Amino acid sequence: MNQPVPLLDLKAQFATIRNEILPAVEAVLESQQCILGSAVTDCEAQLAAYCKSPNAVTVSSGSDALLICLMVEGIGPGDEVITTPYTFFATAGAIARVGAKPVFVDIDPKTYNLDPKQLKAAITKNTKAIIPVHLYGQCADMDAILAAAGDIPVIEDAAQAIGSEYQGRRAGTMGRYGCFSFFPSKNLGAAGDGGMVTTGDAALADRLRIFRVHGSKPKYYHAVIGGNFRFDALQAVIVAVKLKYLDQWTAGRQANAARYRRLFEAAGLTRDGLVQLPYEVPGNRHIYNQFVLRVPRRNELQAFLKERKIGNEVYYPVPLHLQQCFAYLGHHEGDFPESEKAAKETLAVPIYPELNDQQAETVVAAISEFLKK
Repeated sequence: MNQPVPLLDLKAQFATIRNEILPAVEAVLESQQCILGSAVTDCEAQLAAYCKSPNAVTVSSGSDALLICLMVEGIGPGDEVITTPYTFFATAGAIARVGAKPVFVDIDPKTYNLDPKQLKAAITKNTKAIIPVHLYGQCADMDAILAAAGDIPVIEDAAQAIGSEYQGRRAGTMGRYGCFSFFPSKNLGAAGDGGMVTTGDAALADRLRIFRVHGSKPKYYHAVIGGNFRFDALQAVIVAVKLKYLDQWTAGRQANAARYRRLFEAAGLTRDGLVQLPYEVPGNRHIYNQFVLRVPRRNELQAFLKERKIGNEVYYPVPLHLQQCFAYLGHHEGDFPESEKAAKETLAVPIYPELNDQQAETVVAAISEFLKK
């Protein structure tokens, strides 16, 4: 009987860097400088260099990265912010939390990213920002999005895309802001929550730093109202250690993606049209935060794989415009057909760097068994 294949194996990753992580954590505990401080500043400098951005400001989570950008922009009630309905909840949730209205634009069915051809029609005099999402590790079509946006600020949701590239430019460097997450399951994950905002504007970086400490500068003096968006030093030293290995891990994910393509093709699943593999835009660097298939009888296949202890996940089963909390927006089924279709057909399979040949073969063999029976 085949061994279980987890969706993600962080223990395997930790085993390779344990001897670097533990001393770094111990040093923070010995210093008792646990919030912000030199460990955070050093980590930010390394992250900015990696992302090829002049400025990187760490924050408490990827969700708070989005929220703080909207706050710095002064976006609130009466304003509209355009985004995609096919993404994690935090994107639209941040818009609603500042009192603005989420305005959705459907996705390109090949990339799952916001369709720029539909963007212009969604822009109104109340549009104060656009948040494209670089979903699953591949950048949205940023040239077309920026052209449609004009002077409207673009906030890149790059939570799943650190190190990904669009025509030679790194995620998070093309809009006014780039928002990242260090949630443990991300390609660059902390040991808890954490996030970051990149920006090419030094003045905006300064405002981000003020907003992340309740809007105080100097301490105890508040010209603006911010929030508690500070980054932990413990998380900073963990991220800094992992950052050294990120490109190596990305290469592992890309190699696993290429192996999957060979295996699915060899099994005849792509030739017979039973499985649609991820589309990789020419000229882009896809970092494969997820390897997402389109398959028939998705829910049945998911149950079949779970019975065989093969990790899988649906990202995302309910598009945001159909979530109960956004009922007040007045959307109905059929309003964003490509997002709804993707929500019913997509399934993510294991792609983590440590995935070996036998595990990948087990995944493809099980999918083939189900689809051909």
